[in-house]
Amino acid sequence: MNISMELLRDFSSIGAGASRAFSYPFTRKTKQRQLSFAYLIRTSYSFKSCSATLSLTAEVEEKPKFDVDNAALLAGELRKSFNSGRTTNYEWRMSQLKSIEKMLEEKENDITEALYKDLSKPGLEAFVAEISQVKSSCKLALKELSRWMIPEKVKTSLTTYPSSAEIVSEPLGVVLVISTWNFPFLLSLDPVIGAISAGNAVVLKPSEISPATSLLLSNLVEEYLDKSAIRVVEGSVDETTALLEQKWDKILYTGSAKVGRIVMAAAAKHLTPVTLELGGKCPAVVDSNINLQVAVRRIIYGKWACNNGQACIGVDYIITTKDFAPKLIDALRYELEQFFGKDPMESKDMSRIVSSSHFARLAMLMDDDLVSDKIVLGGQRDANQLKIAPTILLDVPEDAQIMQEEIFGPLMPILTVEKLEDSFKIIQSKPKPLAAYLFTNDEQLKKNFVQNISSGGMLINDTIIHVATDGLPFGGVGESGMGSYHGKFSFDAFSHKKAVLYRSFDADASIRYPPYTTQKQRLLKAVINGDIVSIILALIGW
Repeated sequence: MNISMELLRDFSSIGAGASRAFSYPFTRKTKQRQLSFAYLIRTSYSFKSCSATLSLTAEVEEKPKFDVDNAALLAGELRKSFNSGRTTNYEWRMSQLKSIEKMLEEKENDITEALYKDLSKPGLEAFVAEISQVKSSCKLALKELSRWMIPEKVKTSLTTYPSSAEIVSEPLGVVLVISTWNFPFLLSLDPVIGAISAGNAVVLKPSEISPATSLLLSNLVEEYLDKSAIRVVEGSVDETTALLEQKWDKILYTGSAKVGRIVMAAAAKHLTPVTLELGGKCPAVVDSNINLQVAVRRIIYGKWACNNGQACIGVDYIITTKDFAPKLIDALRYELEQFFGKDPMESKDMSRIVSSSHFARLAMLMDDDLVSDKIVLGGQRDANQLKIAPTILLDVPEDAQIMQEEIFGPLMPILTVEKLEDSFKIIQSKPKPLAAYLFTNDEQLKKNFVQNISSGGMLINDTIIHVATDGLPFGGVGESGMGSYHGKFSFDAFSHKKAVLYRSFDADASIRYPPYTTQKQRLLKAVINGDIVSIILALIGW
């Protein structure tokens, strides 16, 4: 299967390149030099912007090429390990989960440092949004794994009497996890925990756009986990293409819908099932009968305090009434200053934009003739530091580019309507989002929103924290993805639910076998229909 390289380039076109750019040691090295962030971007993807110099010592490595043959060899090695039964037993699964738990405790500072290098992610945000979430997933799996692995008993029918039946969760085999850059630690290890819990061998392909975290993951997995069954492949387009050429028993991909189509097409060659965690334009509908301060703080948390808007479940745009919009903007202005100070460009509590190309894309959205005069707050930018201030735009035309694609940054359009119910049509006119948010005290509006708005997840009177609820699945619908994981759903995502029926050699009824006499037909139909009276009549010959 020929995977479109032009499209696959989009997999890494919004960030820094695959060359390892930070102060982690390599096994093979040729020389050391001081590399600026701009140098790394130019050498990796020939971008000319961004001159922010990060004084980081990097070691340039001549790495062997990872091609289709290497990928096939890797997949073969892991399949051999899986077929040996190594990964399927309870003890192995628990040992790997305990090793991850140990790794999280011992390497928390290293993880925080890597996330800062990749995204300038504040330490507390790194802990709350990534490290603690992985810890929670790991602890839940350790606590519940024995229960998850117990076959589920189910009722049998009269047709199969006497019998018993159960659903057995068995591992799929050798699985591929392709992660993304915005929450590079969480979105790498969370699905891996699910795959290990289910008893699979795993290949993790972290994003090259977050190179420090990618390299750290590679080193940590090799140090803490069983490398005969769990491996990390670093790299960019070529490495991803080589991996997608192989037969996997499941692929979980997190990223854009465009690349999601490529992953799905590659998987179709081998009839490989996929879980696609994509994104979309996540709306927040804001009523006027609310606690405005609380609502605004939660919106800011779900936008600018969440990786500076670079989150698939972050609030993409707001819909409110024309009358309420000025009051909402004033509240946003006040609370943003409380969060990030009078000059948010100097705030240490906000992540930077991931790369120069992503920065340029956001700048283009802001400079669009249809919206450049719609900015009512913010708009400051610094290409050298890859920073854009929280920016609010009012009454943006729906045909503007900013309303046609997922923003994935600190820009927040506000659309206004006469009646809040009119917001439903706006949301329904767009592809189904990964998340949808509503702020209201109107119980009927809540019911209507839940019933009429289709989205991967939904949260009333808050943002993003629904993903921290282990009992809820995390996944999209339509353009925002397919399949789900988190908690028990992660275990299920990487398991095959095998139906098993048990029978003895007793009570072997002759009516199921030819020749089919009239009496047999009457009795067999009565049994299949579950009609007790007809069964009795058939047995006595009536």
